[in-house]
Formats: sequence, C-alpha cells, structure tokens
Amino acid sequence: MKRMLAVIGSLVALLLGLVGARMVLTAATAPSGAAVGVAGPTAAITPPKATTLLATGAPATPGSLVTAPGAPVLVGAGDTADCGEPHDEASAALLDGIAGTVFTTGDNAYQDGSAAEFAECYGPSWGRHRDRTRPAPGNHDYRTRDGAAYYDYFGAAAGDPGKGYYSYDLGTWHIVVINSNCGDVGCDEGSAQEQWLRADLAQHPATCTLAYWHHPRFSSGKHGSQSKMQAIWEALYDAGADVVLTGHDHNYQRFAPLNARGEVDPEQGIRQFVVGTGGKNLYQIDEPLATTEVYNDDTFGVLRLTLHERSYDWEFIPVAGGTFSDSGSAECHP
Repeated sequence: MKRMLAVIGSLVALLLGLVGARMVLTAATAPSGAAVGVAGPTAAITPPKATTLLATGAPATPGSLVTAPGAPVLVGAGDTADCGEPHDEASAALLDGIAGTVFTTGDNAYQDGSAAEFAECYGPSWGRHRDRTRPAPGNHDYRTRDGAAYYDYFGAAAGDPGKGYYSYDLGTWHIVVINSNCGDVGCDEGSAQEQWLRADLAQHPATCTLAYWHHPRFSSGKHGSQSKMQAIWEALYDAGADVVLTGHDHNYQRFAPLNARGEVDPEQGIRQFVVGTGGKNLYQIDEPLATTEVYNDDTFGVLRLTLHERSYDWEFIPVAGGTFSDSGSAECHP
C-alpha cells in the first residue's frame, strides 16, 4: 500500500518542490504575538480546555490562517514513520497540499533508522517530499551505524555525515539544524557543534532566526526537558534567535518565549514548539510545565510556519478527522 502511495504522490511532490522557496545550504564547515487555539479533548489552554476566538469572534479552523503572498513556508513534524502504523500517511497527505520547505525534527524511520525502514516505511509517505526536505536526525535514526542509512537516504540535504548539523537561508530567515545526538557529536559548551553554532550565528546576523532538532530543551512529555541541550539553547538566546522546533516527545506543545534559564522573557525569549506528531504513537501529558501556552496529546498533524521579513505565523494543522488546531503570529526580536 505504501509503495502505491509513493507512485501516486510523486507528481504532487514534484509540483510542490518546484514552487518551494529557494534555499541556500551552508554546510557545517518581541514580544509574543496574539495566538489562537482550538482545543481537542486533551488540549490545555489558559483557561484549560477553552476555545480562543479569532478577532472576528469566530473559532479558528485548520487552514484559516491568512498569510502574505510570497512569504516562505516551513512545514513539518517529527517522530514519523513506522511500517506498523498508518498515521504518517495521514500527515504526509497534509504535506501534499502545502507548498514550501519540509522540516523534520528527527526519528524519521522507526524502529532503527535502517535502510529498509527508510525505503519501506518513510519513503512511501513523507519520502515523496524528500526533494524539498531539510531533515534533523533523532536517536532512532542513529540506531543503525550512527545514522548511516539516514545520511544515505537524505544525501547532502542532511549535512556532513560526520556532523549532522548545518544551516541554510529561507527568504530573509536564517535556519539552523542541530544534531541533538549529543553522545555522538557533542552539544556541551566548547564542543565542536556549539562552537560551530556560535560562529554560524555570528556570520549570519539575520533579523529572524529559527533552529530545529530532536530532543527538546523544555518539555512536559514522557521524556521531559533535556538539559543536555542547554549550551545550544544559550548560544541561540545570546544571538537573539526567535524560534526552536523539536520532537522526541510524541505530542504537540507550544511554550512562551523563554530565556536561557527557562524563564518567560517576552522581549528576547525563544519560543519553542514540540512537534512530535508526524505519525508514531502519541504520548500523554499529565502535568504541563508552567511556561506551557498550549499542548495537545491526541492529535497527529504538522506545523506550518510562514516566515515574513520581520515576523512569523504558526499553525498546527491536524490530520483528517482531527479537531485540535493552534495558530498565531509573533514579531521577531528587534
């Protein structure tokens, strides 16, 4: 079935790739805005399980976010393809109708990131958008020879196989992809990756900066907050980065802008999204962190970001039949 979907979707993927935003790879060599959330059964918004209305007084619906013509789009999720589950096919169907650049936040092919799993599980669904994908690796992707099949599958788009971190420009935005498999590449202060990140950010002083990787610095999910990502978070905060996208916990979370200590910082804080909703089984959230703005643990889907010159819009789009969505806008740091 998945092989049939790959054939059917190939022409669609080609057309979407042609209209995707121009990208320039540079290999590894403020306030928060108004937000709109529509809660499913387990979503928590302040007040819990409330439905926030648009300025018009109408509930937000998937696809309702209005964006300026021509602004680049970055869309994706993480924790995606398992041959034993159908949900990655449902989220890939959303990508079929959204032009732009596709990101992944790791754990692309379960269980072991093998060549067979990339070909047979990831390939027929999200793989039909491979030509417009800029991936990040997860821990499951590194179970097979330190990510060998992952790097073989994505090729140059995944960066140097010995590093897995890289950056590129999308419109006026600078995008950084981090390898959070810290035991393999190092994430601490002074590590090669952290030093590269600081140098890369200094060389690309964009008004708006976004980074993505697998293990979340902050999370209310099963795996929790990952302190090993602290030095990376601090480097991004010091450089005035605006947005971080992560996965690993299989659910959706949006946090308030946070500083290097994890405290709410509306002026210079980084807004983090956990988007582990690509298709692998979802994880329950019992007690959200106090800095959580919105969460949901029962809906697969993708996060679409529209990247304007000095601001961004976000929209979580659920798979067919889903009732949860979350959308809003914010300015980049001055």
